[in-house]
Amino acid sequence: MKKKLLATLLSVSMVMGIAACGSSTAESTTTGSDTTAAQTESTTSTESTDSSASADAAAIDTSEHVVINYMTTGDPPEAGSEKEANLNEMLDKLNAILTEKVNAELQIYYIPWTDYLSNYNLTLARMDGSVDLVGTASDWLDAWPNAKNGAFLELSEDMLKTYAPQTWASVPADHWDLCKYNGEIYLIPEDNYAQWTNHGWIYRLDWAKEAGLANGVHSWEDMTTYVKWCKENKTDLKYVWDSDGTQYSQMANGWIASHTNFVPIDGICSGALWGGTKDDLYTITVPAMTETESLVEYAKLMKEWAEAGIWPTDVLNNTSGSNRDEFRVGDVAVEQHHTQTWTDLCSATPANTIFQDDPEAEVGFFYWGEETQNVVALSITHGAMAVSAGSANPERALMVYDLLRNDPECYKLFCYGIEGKSWELDSNGLRTTPASYNSETENINGMTNYWWGRNDDLEIKDATRNWDAIDKLYAEYDKIKIDYPYGQFVPEVDSIQGKIDNCNEQYTNYMKQISFGLYNGSAEDIVAEMQAALKTAGVDDVTAELQAQFDALYK
Repeated sequence: MKKKLLATLLSVSMVMGIAACGSSTAESTTTGSDTTAAQTESTTSTESTDSSASADAAAIDTSEHVVINYMTTGDPPEAGSEKEANLNEMLDKLNAILTEKVNAELQIYYIPWTDYLSNYNLTLARMDGSVDLVGTASDWLDAWPNAKNGAFLELSEDMLKTYAPQTWASVPADHWDLCKYNGEIYLIPEDNYAQWTNHGWIYRLDWAKEAGLANGVHSWEDMTTYVKWCKENKTDLKYVWDSDGTQYSQMANGWIASHTNFVPIDGICSGALWGGTKDDLYTITVPAMTETESLVEYAKLMKEWAEAGIWPTDVLNNTSGSNRDEFRVGDVAVEQHHTQTWTDLCSATPANTIFQDDPEAEVGFFYWGEETQNVVALSITHGAMAVSAGSANPERALMVYDLLRNDPECYKLFCYGIEGKSWELDSNGLRTTPASYNSETENINGMTNYWWGRNDDLEIKDATRNWDAIDKLYAEYDKIKIDYPYGQFVPEVDSIQGKIDNCNEQYTNYMKQISFGLYNGSAEDIVAEMQAALKTAGVDDVTAELQAQFDALYK
């Protein structure tokens, strides 16, 4: 019997927080929302390619049975384990369908999380035919460098129309444009799946109302009112926020998003120092250098929070804290993370005992950028599928992907598992789990790691989620969002990498002090010191080089 699972035998330890959210529990709780009007319009226009593509598809020779190897990041189930057995049971059912429809079967090739990026790129560089479909991303899995280096196959329009016709018809023309390098398509975007990884403050809405914020928290000023009220009135809390001290950069970015129209470029450095603005997307700016008055205000406010005792005094050394779990049980009043995490924390799941302990409990979300309506949607190539240039069966690989993305039976098997065993529908048509379900061994979504072609048209809403609140917030986002504008930008940084690293190091050192109010002297002094350090580190040289590359690409 053919082995259903392929795994690179690398060391197995998970690196957290890389897939933005691809690896988070909340990531699997999708919206099941309808396709947007823009997508629907484009689908109509692209369906003009149908008749010739259908004729070509009917003539495809699938007489030879082939194995398609799908490469994804993630740790494989332990060999011989119940978890592996459950995955193989699902793959048996899936492969029976794939065999019937396109005479192919799917195997999973895992790149474990330990040193994942190096091993991912090395596997692609071998070009030995060991992988066919490749899960990739422009912002965390080197999609464009791999395309540039020849690791991915060029996907012509005729090839996509013929072998992945449903996908071709559903992706708008402007989205295909964002998947091109040097005029050729290399990626298939995950562009019909609602996920939001914009950060903000997660808080107790019921407590905010007690604090006099009848409509909840909608600004940093409201948040200050809330945290100070909690400190004074919720005296049984462990802390208002039991921060582990790692969020300094996210907080600073959140302040900037809330007070400017800055749009950062992903992937230059962890501090997100460089970007454009909504008014002028392709002129590089550095808010850390230009928004002096605002940053001084931020430094003063964070000193105020620190002096009020909002977080532990040893916050930067607080490595043992588990704030999210503490929030779930009501021991803290604040969590800082992204929207997908809030969709979990605002829902009455068994882990969130605050709802069991207090029927009046509510969890709100103040998203950064709310005051300025500065919200940028996740890049559609944050998750994307590519075909290895070394694939022996690229056409059949596309046919398999087209089924995984668009065929309801294949999609549900691959994303949720076997109905009745890993999931079932309740009386409202929502997805729930059987009483016998064991999340440790039967969570198929956590084994297939399919973050490269999820489709809201086929998603089934998770019954455990608070959809009234979630849908309301997502609708608000949809009204104000802009698409991520830099998806095709592949920065050439070899000549400036040292200066980027130096700038990021200086920014990190100063933002640790500023964001947690741990600096000496005045707010004006610490901001001035940071800006001087950035200048010495070469921030102007990096800005000039990035601007030249922007001009070449966009102007």
